[in-house]
Amino acid sequence: MLGTVAAFALSQAQIQARDEHEAMRGLFPIMATPYTKSKQVDYEDLAREVDFLNRCGVPGMAWPQLFGESSKLSPEERRKGMEVIAKAGKEGKAAIVLGVDGPNTKSALAYLEFAEALNPSAVIALPPTEAKTLDDVMGYYRALARATKRPIFVQNADIGNGVTPSVEALIQLAQEYPHCGYFKEEIQPAIQRMIRLSSSRPPVRRVFAGDGGKNFMYVLRLGLDGVMAGNAYADAFVQVWDLWEAGQQKKAQEIYSKIALLLTCEGYLPGTRQYIMMKRGIFKTMLSRRDEFSLSREATKEIDFHFEALKPHLLV
Repeated sequence: MLGTVAAFALSQAQIQARDEHEAMRGLFPIMATPYTKSKQVDYEDLAREVDFLNRCGVPGMAWPQLFGESSKLSPEERRKGMEVIAKAGKEGKAAIVLGVDGPNTKSALAYLEFAEALNPSAVIALPPTEAKTLDDVMGYYRALARATKRPIFVQNADIGNGVTPSVEALIQLAQEYPHCGYFKEEIQPAIQRMIRLSSSRPPVRRVFAGDGGKNFMYVLRLGLDGVMAGNAYADAFVQVWDLWEAGQQKKAQEIYSKIALLLTCEGYLPGTRQYIMMKRGIFKTMLSRRDEFSLSREATKEIDFHFEALKPHLLV
């Protein structure tokens, strides 16, 4: 009897793991970090962002990472932010992906240990900034993989240390640790690298794009697994994904063309996304610790003009 119960429990765990894996597709926004007027982390708005993204229908969300200004947050702020997000996320369906990267293996393992206690759906990690060789980078990811059984997203981005893991090294990592076969690829040429990763299934399990969502339609056409972008327009991005999956490609393209106008604004009007988050009532300010945003009246009129075109496709 005990053997039957144990076998049933194992079977249920395997089903849950399979279901979580299957859910790792679609739009997984990298959450922004909101600040008060004194540039302290606004944890109330951070929880509101979780609720907003759940209402937008995203299948998952990640924090903090580069867009969340992880390098500008203290360890205490990151840990408290993880707790706030994990608590707020319990009421929603979206997968919570917590960022556990650090400048070196020791610090990343400490973040991972903290995140483990919060029971996220997955974790994500940028490469270590203190790495000097490829062996340093891959040793860091292997240490994380040994310390958890949760899916690990490797965010392969240029962090300025000159060390770029090859696609072959990433595939080898996934072969050694199947739960480390999840990739957010942002090293150029990113599209070619994503295609090569995607062609190595298994052991590669998921291939996500970043780049602020500017390559989203290409990602869909290539049959990749998702994109980590678009927190301010998450409900519109979700519709594009769902329409494409339903075979309504022209409609998906039409809605994305409206998003693209705002993505273009982000290039020549820095602070566009932060302004939209404030405009939509999610954040109280558009402040950042990394950049100083100053939008003129004419600039906000430009953003509002393009936002009006997207409004009919917003759900929240």
